[in-house]
Amino acid sequence: MAAASTVSPCDPLFLAMSRCRRRKYAASIESCDEILSTNPRDQAVLFLKCRALTAEAYIDDTEMEEEGVGEILLDENATASMPRPGTSLHRPQTSKRGAGLDQSIRPVSSSGRPLTGFARPGTGSRPGTGGQMTVETAFKGSRPGTSRPATMLGREVRLATASMASDPSGSFLNIERLNFARIAARPPLAMAIAEYLVYHEANPRKALELGAECTTHAEFKDWWWKLTLGKCYYKLGVFREAERQLKSSLAEQDMVVTHLELCKVYLRLDQPNTALEHLTKASQTHPGEPRLVLSIARIHDMLNTPEIAVTYYKRVLALDASNVESVACLAANHFYSDQPEISLRYYRRLLQMGVNNTEMWNNLGLCCFYSSQYDISLSCFERALELADDGNMADVWYNVGQVAVGIGDVSLAYQAFKIATSVDSAHAESFNCIGVLELRKQNVEAAQANFATAQKLAPYLFEPFYNSALLAYKMGNFQDAFLQVSSALGVYPGHSDSLELKRTLSNIFSVL
Repeated sequence: MAAASTVSPCDPLFLAMSRCRRRKYAASIESCDEILSTNPRDQAVLFLKCRALTAEAYIDDTEMEEEGVGEILLDENATASMPRPGTSLHRPQTSKRGAGLDQSIRPVSSSGRPLTGFARPGTGSRPGTGGQMTVETAFKGSRPGTSRPATMLGREVRLATASMASDPSGSFLNIERLNFARIAARPPLAMAIAEYLVYHEANPRKALELGAECTTHAEFKDWWWKLTLGKCYYKLGVFREAERQLKSSLAEQDMVVTHLELCKVYLRLDQPNTALEHLTKASQTHPGEPRLVLSIARIHDMLNTPEIAVTYYKRVLALDASNVESVACLAANHFYSDQPEISLRYYRRLLQMGVNNTEMWNNLGLCCFYSSQYDISLSCFERALELADDGNMADVWYNVGQVAVGIGDVSLAYQAFKIATSVDSAHAESFNCIGVLELRKQNVEAAQANFATAQKLAPYLFEPFYNSALLAYKMGNFQDAFLQVSSALGVYPGHSDSLELKRTLSNIFSVL
């Protein structure tokens, strides 16, 4: 008889490593906890648990993030109060009459920048040109009334807290009692602990202390520790010191991630042209890196030069054909350039790549409608509403209302805009459209009230001001009309109808 075969148990450390490699971080952490319960001084397990916790809470910090209330209100970095157009993110390139962007065709965000087709953090937090920074404006999200502002290290703190909630013992390292001098003698373990402090514990101050000790131990020749010091200084708001450390890191080793971190520093210092020069040189050094070209395109979008950004988005696709952001931005640019058929091809490509959300079906519905594919358009909007939540349902109903206006169904349009305002009470575009429809019904007072509500909710839109000015002009209230049309031109100086109305009012006042 054959002896019964017995299976030996798997080594627990090997099992933890295998789970971490397969991105089963929670299971890997549990395996590490079991080993540490019997041998709490096992450095290999400590290293592995640091890596697993860091990977679980990791955030790609080469991307720009939302500026918190503290960063906006307590920003002490001195910048020019009246910079030249095109040299500051606070005063991007303005469009001249007959050239540049047309806000009547391409909408803008709350910061005064045109919508790019891809929602990025950090593009809608600061007010636009001439915006007075107050506590009220700082506490508004990208869409007032629907989102809370980010707080200092908000994303990292929330993710770290969620990770610790699943660990009943809390933080497994006593950060205050760590001996950084002893840890610096073990560089691999020191790197793991530094990333753990930055990403999981969201404690850049302690990571800075560890980085300074390790940089001294490495005789100031390790580019990775200088990069970590630059990240910590950036998170602490000491941007000039972060710039110095990152430049020193580049002198030791030319790395793409260091270039991206340095450009984040320049953007926070409101020096987009310096960031562009640096990224251009870096892209020549690393010609096959799409992230550098994508960063250049983003900055051109921030500066209101989409015609230049489009060329860089195409270069990104030549390097990485599956880059979602570039495809989405090119699709939006073609849509607002009156080319919905080409835009539809880009969105179909995104759909084939697995992007399946409310925004995708909403954009497909709009492209189909303006391409005269009405039957497919309605099906796309139905799918968008099925996937929508309270955060984006109002936008879908607003677009349904626009489609209803296009086919002449005024009652459906009115109902759609009403539903949009019921879902999102701060949806200024819907209030403006309701005002126009109320005016068609001869409800002048209701129209004025809706225009006033839209102006209060979204002072960066010129349509409510112009509609209110035109209504006041037709009612004979020339003084109010002049004030409203001046506000509209303050938001969009190149609007031809507003300029014509203002000239008409000026002629009337000269006769009087």
